[in-house]
Amino acid sequence: MSIHSSRGTSTGVQRSPAHNRFLVKLTVISTLGGLLFGYDTGVISGALLYMRDDLALTPFTEAVVVSSLLFPGAAFGALLGGKLADAFGRKGSLLVCAGLFLTGALITAVAPNVAIMTTGRILLGFGVGAAAVTCPLYLAEMAPADRRGRMVTINELMIVTGQFLAFAMNALLDAVIEDANVWRWMLGVATVPAVALFVGMFFLPDSPRWYAVRGRLPETRRVLGLSRDPAEAAEEYNVIAEHAKRDVNEDKGAALRDLRAFPWMRRILWIGCGLATVQQATGINTVNYYAPTILESTGLGASASLILTITVGVVGIIGTILGIVLIGRINRRPLLLTGFTGVAAGHGVLALSFLLPGSGFRSYLILAAMLFVVFFVQTFIGTLVWLLLSEIFPMTIRGFAMGIAVFVLWTVNAAISFAFPPLVATLGASLTFGLFALVNVGSLTFVMKFAPETRGRSLEELEDDFRTHHPAEVREAPVGVHGG
Repeated sequence: MSIHSSRGTSTGVQRSPAHNRFLVKLTVISTLGGLLFGYDTGVISGALLYMRDDLALTPFTEAVVVSSLLFPGAAFGALLGGKLADAFGRKGSLLVCAGLFLTGALITAVAPNVAIMTTGRILLGFGVGAAAVTCPLYLAEMAPADRRGRMVTINELMIVTGQFLAFAMNALLDAVIEDANVWRWMLGVATVPAVALFVGMFFLPDSPRWYAVRGRLPETRRVLGLSRDPAEAAEEYNVIAEHAKRDVNEDKGAALRDLRAFPWMRRILWIGCGLATVQQATGINTVNYYAPTILESTGLGASASLILTITVGVVGIIGTILGIVLIGRINRRPLLLTGFTGVAAGHGVLALSFLLPGSGFRSYLILAAMLFVVFFVQTFIGTLVWLLLSEIFPMTIRGFAMGIAVFVLWTVNAAISFAFPPLVATLGASLTFGLFALVNVGSLTFVMKFAPETRGRSLEELEDDFRTHHPAEVREAPVGVHGG
């Protein structure tokens, strides 16, 4: 059977209620990792306001507490997740993530000093980084081609939902617990979804593609049958088995040897790292981590800043839902180009807003500009980059390559998050956000030149395209494609 037999047919597929229930269960349970990713990265924004006095934080130790989750935590967690996903399967990696989330949340909730708090944040970071690699990878390999785009991007929806829950929980706990230790409750809430993820993963199988490259073809066929009708499962099984056999024959025994042997794999890895870099260069996490601090600096009180920060989470959710809808209708590249154009404009407005004299109008204009940036990132960029990273890498190095790309993503995130307070102190907020505007113009240029179009192709078809063409030449979805 031709490995291209399914090209352009990813529309109008009807599945039984049992198949759809399995796909819903799979998505809900596995994306709890995304929910924890979002909660643990967002909750620190409110906890910082109370943690400063309780742990006697200086500007330097505050930056350490915030950024330690990102680097070394999430950055090396991404490498750990990639290795675990390849060695022990996507399911095994997510079980490890759940354990890290639970342990890290407990440590940070009871931490008596900065050293133990930082240790807990690093453990949480390992979980965040590993989940950031494994969740989209697992969903992409489990999903039928026509559902892949929307299923993978549900993980991004869960991330922003986790951030919204963090902002809302911070405001709620601030209102009901009149205690300086309220930040401990903010951090401790994350134990609940961590337990749910750990228990839930025992009820899910591993990826059919991971089974296939390990020669476990009966399990590949069984897992495909859980979410496809017999004819669709048989066709996809033949494609996966054929590619797995070729990939195993070509495999040099280690991802680094594969990368040295195949220039086309190196090209894909470099583009993946570039996409990870430009996603973080949007500056989205300066808003997620420092929104209450930024708003408080404009003259608003701590409680008002916490409440207004909830709007960041709401806009993130709205933008992500809109992005999921657009992904099913519009090609990936135009969405990315729109996103970076909007983000550059939003940072330009932020830069100008800080030049105005202090007033209530200025505070709310700054909030509106931050929400504008969040909307364009979540609608057009954040969702798309995670989806592209889950799609573009070949099977034999997919976990490893995803780990490298996400390592780069978190390293850039940590660098920006750590540098943001000193930059604002040195250059001022106006010049800092003006710098972000210029960086995003550069990101727009990168996407125009290098980003491939992946919509409407199976993972195996994409691998074949990238073997024979430079990824930048793969710029159009197959004719007649309406899904994925």
